[in-house]
Amino acid sequence: MAAEMLRRVLPVLFVVLLAACSGSNRFQQGTGADPSLSPNTAPADAADQSPEALYAAGMQELRANRFQRAVDLFDAVEREHPYSTWATNAKLMAAYTDYQRNRYTEAIGALDRFIQLHPAHRDIAYAYYLRALSQYEQINDSQRDQQQTITAMTSLQELVNRFPDTAYARDARLKMDLARDHLAGREMHVGRWYQRQGLSTAAIGRFRRVVDEYQTTNHVPEALHRLTEIYISLGLTDEARRTASVLGHNYPGSPWYQDSYALLVEGASPASQDRPGFVTRSLNWLF
Repeated sequence: MAAEMLRRVLPVLFVVLLAACSGSNRFQQGTGADPSLSPNTAPADAADQSPEALYAAGMQELRANRFQRAVDLFDAVEREHPYSTWATNAKLMAAYTDYQRNRYTEAIGALDRFIQLHPAHRDIAYAYYLRALSQYEQINDSQRDQQQTITAMTSLQELVNRFPDTAYARDARLKMDLARDHLAGREMHVGRWYQRQGLSTAAIGRFRRVVDEYQTTNHVPEALHRLTEIYISLGLTDEARRTASVLGHNYPGSPWYQDSYALLVEGASPASQDRPGFVTRSLNWLF
């Protein structure tokens, strides 16, 4: 729920800020619009309307969640008045409208064109942000192919590199952390499958990648525990102890920490693991 609220609030704030900076009240309902242009006026009448009127009508439709009509009106601004300042803003608002109705492919295409044609526009940072959002929100379940996650991370990183001091970059950094966690989850899913199949070398590779490349994610404790399990099964006791030591040192409160030490304490049975002081004794034994 919180993620969904954030997804909607930031783009809406953009609309409000853009209105405040415009020097007019053109985003207010009816302002700048021809009185004859009602919300039901068909875009076919666009040739008879001013760019301000078409734009204002498009904003009315957008606020009413009539997304297709909003897109048609914004497109009409660009088509009928291509050299007006309204046409440039209309391109961005058409992309935003497609984003709002989850038409991500159309939104990304429109934003790519906007970025290419208007690289110095005052709202270019937002265009990059909205494009990254459109890619981020298509991320698949961690058990499926993660190419979309990689694509989204690339766009988020580009936004951070180009506009590091903006609110958009701050939000992008948070989303990149979530995307990394998603990629680490995929590695864990595959690694567990390899482990169940007895493919120890392949499983080790996946779990090591989580530890080495996704150190800030919440999957690292389990990855260290799985490595400990595999090393014990292969008779690599020293390697298992070193891995468990890293787990205990960095994640002393993790359940995976207790499980790993239970595996390593010689002769530990379920009953003995429940006795007071078991984890403390195990830690002292390892270090």
